[in-house]
Amino acid sequence: MFKLHSEYKPTGDQPNAIEYLSKGVLDGKKYQTLLGVTGSR
Repeated sequence: MFKLHSEYKPTGDQPNAIEYLSKGVLDGKKYQTLLGVTGSR
C-alpha cells in the first residue's frame, strides 16, 4: 500500500467514490469502473 499526500481535499462526490473504490481494492476486485465527469464544480 501507499499513502498519498496532497494539499487538496476531496469535495462533492469524491469522498464517496474514494471510499467505494478503496473497498473494492481491499475486497480483491480485479476490475472497477468509475463513472463521472472531469472539470465540473
